[in-house]
Amino acid sequence: MNFRKLAGRLALIAGSGFVLGGHAFAAPGDPTHGGEGGRVVRVTTLAKDGPGSLAAALATKGKRVIVFEVGGVIDLERSVLEMTEPYATIAGQTAPSPGITIVRGGIDLKSHDVILSHLRIMTGVDGQPKLSGWEADAFSTVAAHNVVVEHCSFFWAIDENMSASGPRFTGNSVDEWRKGTSHDIVFRENIAAEGLADASHPKGEHSKGTLVHDNATNITFYRNLWAHNMERSPLVKGGAQVLMINNMIYDPGHRAVHYNLMNLEWAGHDYVTGEITAVGNLMRAGNSTAPGLPFLTLGGDGDLAFYGKDNKAVDRWGNPEAMFGRYGVTNARLIEKDRPMASLDGYDILPADRLETSLLSTVGARPWDRAPDDIRVLFFVAEGRGEILDDEKVVGGYPHPAETRAPFVEKDWDMKTMTPRSGIYPGQKAGAQEKLTARDKAMRQ
Repeated sequence: MNFRKLAGRLALIAGSGFVLGGHAFAAPGDPTHGGEGGRVVRVTTLAKDGPGSLAAALATKGKRVIVFEVGGVIDLERSVLEMTEPYATIAGQTAPSPGITIVRGGIDLKSHDVILSHLRIMTGVDGQPKLSGWEADAFSTVAAHNVVVEHCSFFWAIDENMSASGPRFTGNSVDEWRKGTSHDIVFRENIAAEGLADASHPKGEHSKGTLVHDNATNITFYRNLWAHNMERSPLVKGGAQVLMINNMIYDPGHRAVHYNLMNLEWAGHDYVTGEITAVGNLMRAGNSTAPGLPFLTLGGDGDLAFYGKDNKAVDRWGNPEAMFGRYGVTNARLIEKDRPMASLDGYDILPADRLETSLLSTVGARPWDRAPDDIRVLFFVAEGRGEILDDEKVVGGYPHPAETRAPFVEKDWDMKTMTPRSGIYPGQKAGAQEKLTARDKAMRQ
């Protein structure tokens, strides 16, 4: 999906719902065109596998655009979809309302040249005993490259909600290490929320937002929301290179942004300095946030080169918090740079103190047709509510919308941008989108 064209056509105005012709949040050229120009592959069933399934579409060889003629929930039954075939555009915006939600699992992307848009993934503990070993990410790239992940909603992961991962060391040089793991990944306009803490992960507490694994490079986070994750919003590991522009971190628990090259993991290898360029980001404490939590913390042994401009960190009441702190007594250095280490050319960058309302209006899957849990989290952020969870049941558990069906009519879509020629998306709603109780609805009539 071409984000510039989409954003130029469509925006959410806070309090008034989805409208046409809003502010354009421009982004520079993406690292891939995905499956543009390929054949159309239709998802026609909510079954977790078999003919017409999303799993079958992901496994299809060749350049392809994956569209949906069905809406509802795909239950992975505590399994993970692995995508190994390249050159695909996965267009969740084409599904009839309420769109596509994946539950009881996640996606591991082990390929290249993929665009993933407008899916919801809600992993969940699914009643598994604590420490029992169920440890799925909601979404992760695994040694993938040339990937765009945009307008998705990732909830209730047992490991990370959305990550760029892969092997730490492949080959005999830093260049080979970096080629052998995830690189050239863009995360844009996503929600990564409510990673589950005291759940089934074998390591114990594991409410995590995003991991950028060692030596992953050219990883970009633009206009994403992390909410109610204990740590990793994101965690940048040794030698990784990250660009963060106009992201919001709400209610981090013990750490927000942090960097850690661990000697225990790098033994026998020379350290590589990591890089973070961070501009116009906002961290706001919530009910689960440790008092005095800084925006960025440094752990481990390796050095971090850091460029920061117009980042803001505040407590629950809007009072300023520190920008930098440490965990661990080590020799790791914070090397402050006077210029960005990644290009900012082409980005439309808002000041941090103007970011929140803009971001909450547009992030997540299908902002014109929001799911109840997306609405709940966005309202919690706006109202300063919510907390880190141990179990999805605390907030109502998995959704169960009725299955819907509608044909995908190719002539009605711009197949380059994957936007409807009419300007009206499937399920597009007018006015404010709220999650109302029966009494709320009665009071508003």
